[in-house]
Amino acid sequence: MVRGGTRTGLIGRRDERRVLDDLLAQARAGRSGVLVVRGEAGIGKTELLNHLVDRATGCRVVRAAGVQSEMELSYAGLHQLCAPLLSHLDDLPEPQRDALGTAFGLRAGDAPDRFLVGLATLSLLASAVGDEPLVCLVDDAQWLDRVSSQTLQFVARRLLAESVVLVLAVRESGTREILADLPELLVRGLDEHESRRLLDSVVTGPLDASVRDRIVAETRGNPLALLELPRGLTAVETAGGLGGPGTRPLSSRIEAGFLGRIRSLPDRTRQLLLIAALEPIGDVSLLRRAAERLGISVDTAVTHAEASGLITFGTWVRFRHPLVRSAVYRAAGLAERRRVHAALADSIDADLHPERRVWHLASATTGPDEAVAAELEATADRAYARGGIAAAAAFLHRAT
Repeated sequence: MVRGGTRTGLIGRRDERRVLDDLLAQARAGRSGVLVVRGEAGIGKTELLNHLVDRATGCRVVRAAGVQSEMELSYAGLHQLCAPLLSHLDDLPEPQRDALGTAFGLRAGDAPDRFLVGLATLSLLASAVGDEPLVCLVDDAQWLDRVSSQTLQFVARRLLAESVVLVLAVRESGTREILADLPELLVRGLDEHESRRLLDSVVTGPLDASVRDRIVAETRGNPLALLELPRGLTAVETAGGLGGPGTRPLSSRIEAGFLGRIRSLPDRTRQLLLIAALEPIGDVSLLRRAAERLGISVDTAVTHAEASGLITFGTWVRFRHPLVRSAVYRAAGLAERRRVHAALADSIDADLHPERRVWHLASATTGPDEAVAAELEATADRAYARGGIAAAAAFLHRAT
């Protein structure tokens, strides 16, 4: 009844696309631009970012996404965005190079000055431009750790003529304190005509007119809801049978739809999705190492996962939507999550990412463990030394 597995492309959004296209035009002309894209879950923020990627021919694109589980890890979001650009770190003035290197745990040193970290990030983005504009995209920015969010806001206020585009997507319910003073694009629901076009583009079987009207009314122009809610209808309901209106929040109903699709996948494919959900950097090589430790036939599992339309595997691993990640997490039991955390801890280079490794190690532990507690305390000391006070507190809390 419902097509799946491929992007349908944007329907409508003419004004939003024009704003984003103007940002790219400015960058190609040598000017920088900043935008906060704000809207409810499923309203199309991620698709607008994808539109920007599709239009960014001749530009370098780097992406990051905030993840709730990493909100206490200082600089985690900033590191995710800047990691592909660190080959330019040595181009920075020494104080900035040392500050950013210490913040990212690449070198030892005293807690870095936040002002220097901000300047270093600004300089790093400018150095990475070269002969092509740089497009920096951050999805789910409401879940960035606080210092990453503050640093990106610092950078956003100072971008001028570097040919850098910085776009941050934020859920409407997210805090407005951090990104409140930046240029903003509020994304609203599709109109009724556009909603019907989108619904008709994915429904392949007969759909009673009254059912179509109800879906359009209940989803209030939310594109993801229009794509996903019809999947949960029975044949009787699509033919006009009675079905009560949804009483749960729309985001919960969309996530429940994803949950059903995830549970229908083969066990090993679900396990692969869980690895991707618990390690949000999207590093394909890390995902493969962890999967192999769990005895997963990676290529087969990837084929099933991509066919589901829930995730893509390219240079980086990307979920179709952040709600898919949370649905994958909910679909797994506690014991399965611990097994995956253990595999990730064993697969992460302790020298390159000590905090991330210890966090997974602690999440895999079932009871008091002095060795793990000692590693958490040592990691807390390192986090505090580089200015990650919230991270240090989180690690110490896990150690007790």
